[in-house]
Order: sequence, then structure tokens, then C-alpha cells
Amino acid sequence: MTATVYAFDTEDIEYLRHGDKPLLARLFKPRGPGPFPLVIEVHGGAWCRGTRLNNKVIHEKLAQSGVMVAALDFRMPPEAGYPDTIADVNFAVRWFKQRAASMNVDAQRIGLLGTSSGGHMAMLVAMKPQDPRYAALPLPGAAPGLDSTVRSVVLAWPVIDPLGRYHHAQRLKTQGDSGLIDHVGNDHLNFWGNEAAMAEGSTTIALERGDAVRMPPVLYLQGTQDYNHPRADLERFVAGYRKAGGSLELHLYEGEKQLFIPQRPDVPASIDALNKIVGFVQRTLA
Repeated sequence: MTATVYAFDTEDIEYLRHGDKPLLARLFKPRGPGPFPLVIEVHGGAWCRGTRLNNKVIHEKLAQSGVMVAALDFRMPPEAGYPDTIADVNFAVRWFKQRAASMNVDAQRIGLLGTSSGGHMAMLVAMKPQDPRYAALPLPGAAPGLDSTVRSVVLAWPVIDPLGRYHHAQRLKTQGDSGLIDHVGNDHLNFWGNEAAMAEGSTTIALERGDAVRMPPVLYLQGTQDYNHPRADLERFVAGYRKAGGSLELHLYEGEKQLFIPQRPDVPASIDALNKIVGFVQRTLA
């Protein structure tokens, strides 16, 4: 049977305001009776760069499959860093849940998707939906118990352990390769402030500490030649998540680097990865 391809509309909406600055989400809204599942997307950029427009090819592919997407903007340095940026994403999940019925969304079928540093934030929000640091922004009129729990998470080349990636960049510099530390080292410090905060907010270290966490099903995608996201960190997280009882589907793409989906959407690896994302979302948000 041929899958339905949905036409969709796009719209920017304000989901949160800090002072006089609105935070926007770009909606990709399938046309049809609904209600539709919703994926809330968190962009990458070392926590310090990027916009809700980063991953349009992923947003459109999901919308065409009958999944609404809300691609978020959020505060970044120098305006805000950890944990305030995480609080924006946590708030967004609760805000969309609260308004699901009026937006033609099923509040019981909501997932998160993140790329690079956005993958880290999506996973942290999903694992710790009631952490007071991350749920710090009040949502007026919220029902008791409303939190940022989601049904599933898609991770594309995530910075799954910020402290591990920071140390990885430092090691490369001692070996004469300063490219990564020059590229992301300052961003880590601008967002996190110090290594203690990187450890506190690490999803990988949270598992190793035995923190109480939620464990929704995870789809994890990464290229084998990804210079910016250490393979050792991936392996630690995958092993820890599975050991703790979580369901995690891992797909490694031979020869691919970071950003292969948005930068080269028509190559076989990207086509396969996009189909994997759609299939996983359809299964876990059914």
C-alpha cells in the first residue's frame, strides 16, 4: 500500500516571551482532519548558534508523512545559557501539550527530535521532565501533573555528553589539531560556564550516576566519520541507556560526517535516515 503524502502549511507562532523578546516556533502542519502526532524539534549549533530553520528537510519530510512539526527557537548565549535554555524547551513541550486540541494535535502523541547540541537538549528534557531546574518556567493554567514527558526521541549526531565532547576537543588540541576546540570550545564555556555544569547536564553521566530518569524509545543516527561527535561518547550512552532498560535503535552511516541530512539530503544515507526517522516516529507516536 502506498503511504499517503500530505500537503502541509507552515506558520510561525510565539510560544514564549522573555521581556520584549518573543520565542518563535515554525509549524509544519499537515492538511487533514487530524488530530496529528507532533514532533517538537530542537536545532543544533553548539547551544550558541542556529535557528528554527536549520533542519527544514527533516521538518518537511515528517509533515508529508502526516506528523506536525514545531521547530523551536530558544534563548542562547549571551542572552542565556544552562539551565535556562533547557527550561525554554521544557516549557515548549508543556505549552504545546496544553494547546494540543486547538492546534489539531493529539496531546498523547508528542515526541522530541534534536540535532547535535539540540539532540542533547531534547534527550535531557525527555529524561528529566520534572527536574525543577528545567521545569522552572511556570505555565499559566496548566493542569496538575502536566510535564515535558514525551513518547519518543529522535537523536541525530547529538552532543550526547557535553563534558566528553569538551575533553575530546582538548585532547585533539594537545595532538596539534586545534580545529574542534577553536570551533566549539568557547561555545561550550559560553553556554555551560564550567565543566561541573557540563557533567551535571550530561545525559550520559546521568545514566552512569544512576539518576532517576524517564526512558522513552530513542532513534540514534550518526555518521562513522563524524569528527565533532566522538564515537566513544555515543557508545557510552547507547550502552548505558540499554543497560538501564531503555529501547534504543542505532543506525551508523558509513563515511558520513555531521549534518549529512540537511547538507546532502539526496544522497542514499540521507534518504535512508529520513525514512528511518519517519518510520520510527510513525511507530512510536501511533
